Amino acid sequence: MRISLLATGPALAALLALSALPAAAEMVLTSPDISEGKTIGEDFIFDGFGCTGPNLSPALSWSGAPEGTNSFILTVYDPDAPTGSGFWHWSLFDLPASTTALPRGIGTAAALPAGAMAARNDYSQNAWGGPCPPQGDKPHRYIFTVYAMPQEKLGIDETASGAVVGFFAHAAALDHASLTAIYGR
Repeated sequence: MRISLLATGPALAALLALSALPAAAEMVLTSPDISEGKTIGEDFIFDGFGCTGPNLSPALSWSGAPEGTNSFILTVYDPDAPTGSGFWHWSLFDLPASTTALPRGIGTAAALPAGAMAARNDYSQNAWGGPCPPQGDKPHRYIFTVYAMPQEKLGIDETASGAVVGFFAHAAALDHASLTAIYGR
């Protein structure tokens, strides 16, 4: 019994020392316009495909990117779209590491921070394309995700699809944070 207590002493001391270290920052994605699990407001709904919204992109901000982050990717994806492969509403890439927020209404490629690019969404636009699920479908989930990337540039251009941007994000991201909201009509 004495050996067991002696052996646990150094282990306990090491555990206590480790618990005094600051916790690693966790990436967080927030929005004054979109809330986790809540319905997306009419200001952000697409104008087309039977919808008549203003199609504004929501304000988004993030924090807690890990050391080594040299750029960000931001995607908005609907896994519930009846396409067999979901629906990409917005895919931004090469967002500079100094960018930690996007204001409401910055949905066009021309309005993005210098160096950032917008891939083609599934509406065939290089811009924000708000929700517009089929009439009568159950509410769809819209997953907003920001990815911390180790490289400054992905090496692709604005002709890339959201799926290609998603591939790069999942293949190399240092960390990510998501926010999921819903919309149905």
